[in-house]
Amino acid sequence: MDIKKDILWRVYLCFIGMILLGAVVLGRAFYIQRIEGNYWKDLGKNLHLKYLPIDAERGTIYSEDGNMLSTSVPIFDVFVDFGAEGLREKNGKRFKDNIDSLSISLANLFKDKNAAAYKKQLQQAYKKEDRYFILKKKISFADYKELRNFPLVRQGRNKSGFIFDTRDKRINPYVLLANRTIGLSREDSTKNVGLERSYDSLLKGSSGQRLMRYIAGAYVPVEGAQLEPENGKDIITTLDTYMQDVAENALMKMMVGNNSLHGTAIVMETATGKIKAIANLGKQSDGSYAEDLNYGIGKATEPGSIFKLATLISLLEDKHVTINSTVDCEGGAKLFYGLRIKDSHMGAHDISVKEAFYTSSNVAFAKMADQYYHSQPSRFIAHLQRFRLDVMTGVDIDAASAKTTIKKPTNRSWANTTIPFMAHGYEELVTPLHMLMLYNAVANNGKMMKPYLVNSVRDYGVDVKTMEPKVLVDKICSDETLVQIKECLRAVVDSVHGTGHKILSDNTYGIAGKTGTAVTALNNKGYNKGNKIYQASFIGYFPSNDPKYTMAVVIQNSNESKLVYGADVSGTVFKEISDRIYGRFLSNKQFTAPANTDTTQYNFFGMKKELVSVFGFLKMPFSDSAINGDFRKSSMKNNFSFLNTSWSSTVSSASVTPNVVGMGLKDAVYLLENSGLKVTTAGRGRVVNQSIAAATNFKKGQTISLVLN
Repeated sequence: MDIKKDILWRVYLCFIGMILLGAVVLGRAFYIQRIEGNYWKDLGKNLHLKYLPIDAERGTIYSEDGNMLSTSVPIFDVFVDFGAEGLREKNGKRFKDNIDSLSISLANLFKDKNAAAYKKQLQQAYKKEDRYFILKKKISFADYKELRNFPLVRQGRNKSGFIFDTRDKRINPYVLLANRTIGLSREDSTKNVGLERSYDSLLKGSSGQRLMRYIAGAYVPVEGAQLEPENGKDIITTLDTYMQDVAENALMKMMVGNNSLHGTAIVMETATGKIKAIANLGKQSDGSYAEDLNYGIGKATEPGSIFKLATLISLLEDKHVTINSTVDCEGGAKLFYGLRIKDSHMGAHDISVKEAFYTSSNVAFAKMADQYYHSQPSRFIAHLQRFRLDVMTGVDIDAASAKTTIKKPTNRSWANTTIPFMAHGYEELVTPLHMLMLYNAVANNGKMMKPYLVNSVRDYGVDVKTMEPKVLVDKICSDETLVQIKECLRAVVDSVHGTGHKILSDNTYGIAGKTGTAVTALNNKGYNKGNKIYQASFIGYFPSNDPKYTMAVVIQNSNESKLVYGADVSGTVFKEISDRIYGRFLSNKQFTAPANTDTTQYNFFGMKKELVSVFGFLKMPFSDSAINGDFRKSSMKNNFSFLNTSWSSTVSSASVTPNVVGMGLKDAVYLLENSGLKVTTAGRGRVVNQSIAAATNFKKGQTISLVLN
């Protein structure tokens, strides 16, 4: 009995001991969790390590003449860690001492709310101990520099809690210039366009890694534990900013004046296939024009009469005709298997093939093609395939390239009328770049070059990859055919009755090419009179005796356009561009300043360093009364210039509108956007009017409209 009690006692004792031990463990756990919880959490964070990515700097895209076409600028997101120890020590004395002056500074800088609103916002975040409070996103480098010197912020990250997250923002300094071809880099690279997409893997580089330890409310780098990023490489394009600017302005002038829907102008270096300029403009819903699509590469249309070159080469190469052969135009209209084809100029009968080409007779080319290729259509299609009209061009931005349509006899849509209509530019779809390649091959003595947009890939100033010109077809036709083709192309401009003579004839340098006016359907409603609109084209090369550049201009007119024909619309644009290119790059004539002095005062606005450079080149003396600042007003008279800054005396105030009347667009936009305004423009030339008067107050982010003339 005593033994039994002894055993029970021991069991009870062990049981009580276990209960007491469990109670102690639970109590301690409760104490650690509820009483010491914050201490152990902070300690855990202090010991926390993780790798954070280091973004690589994206490469810059340059023009061939060294100007930046797309580059990255830093922008900053501003956060505040209101749990930072330095900010909360001594019961938050540092925060309370600086909150008023900080709120005033923020209100003055950002101008989106008053100081009282900023103070309330900061106090609420401090009370909540918000560890990653978003104060402001996407501030500029200038705002960042100013913010770093604000009260509290200048005491450093650990004491102020301010965190600056740096990111890159991609910008196109020339804005509209070749915008669709250059493209724009986005965070989601699959949405990139243009060269930014094609060369994304080279431009973006490789991200690095940095080991970070969480200490005192913030992650700090661990010394020696860092993998440096590999910055992206630079891309040097074939584009020339002068030619691009000329092409953009000439195209814009015609499209605005003629109320056109969309258009493109492409300039190619004849010997190499380099694309020196490519302008693309589309009409927007508000009536303005923008680079909304790469029409030169990405839109295939029925080309119209510019396609007659392909038909003529085929006929000559197969020895069916010579340019002196005679063809009956039958008065300018003829039925082909029940469908009527007619010429824009009625009444012609027997004319030479050469005359049929330079007067652009649809009937003549439809008759010849039907006569010689109706029973052997594959022969004609084989020529078009040799001209590479059925495959992609191979240009650097394939993602934006449109697919062409060249029918084959095996296609379901093939009919007896297909050959006659294909012969003069219908029932096929090609891009302007495809046609430009064919015309360039003629100018290049039969050698077809691959079009390309990038000269080289550069890493820290050293070319690591160079793109060389590539021949796609050694000879598109025989030399005998080539001689006849060139004669016909020159006759389009040089012959008195040529469709391009009135607009494009020039005694200084020769132009050879072909006009085209294609009928298209408005909004796919058919070709009846009320829905018919016209696509105007001119493709050619210059100088005609020694071609250096080949150019395509294709413009889709609207039903409100006053001018519709290829020469009147696209030929005018071609001539303006070719004149400017010839005068700058090809002419041997030297400019000589007039001996007499100009007694009329001329005022000009611009950056000081640019004005000084111009005066140095002109050897014009000048005086500068200003002490500092980048911009000057220049008053020129009697071959002397006076510089001063009286025009911009109000710029010192961040909320007062500068006077930009008389400035060029680049200088005006630079000054206004740096002042905090958003800029919209209309017209071209120099600023003649600004919607917000000079020396008046404005709100940051407000839009100012400029009228140029």
